[in-house]
Amino acid sequence: MSLQDELTAVERSLDGLTRSVGRLEAQLDACLDIRRLRSDTDHLRESLTLLKQSVAAGPPRRPSAVVEEMVTIPDAPYDATLWTDAEDEGLGSRNGHAP
Repeated sequence: MSLQDELTAVERSLDGLTRSVGRLEAQLDACLDIRRLRSDTDHLRESLTLLKQSVAAGPPRRPSAVVEEMVTIPDAPYDATLWTDAEDEGLGSRNGHAP
């Protein structure tokens, strides 16, 4: 099956689902669950429309290769004053023992 055939089949299935949900709405009170189901079918319809538009626009362009910059981390120890007043995962204390 071609892509267009698949999209058409999905659209037909969605049409059937929408009709079935409409029949359920007619039989049931407007409860939260039926409103949620109606909202979900509407969202599926919108998503399918967006998909069809993106397919019509052509294949997506692949981004050019991104060159990542190498960051060198020195082997020298950090300045100990950077860690003054710091806690280890919120459990540390000034005397080095957990509370």
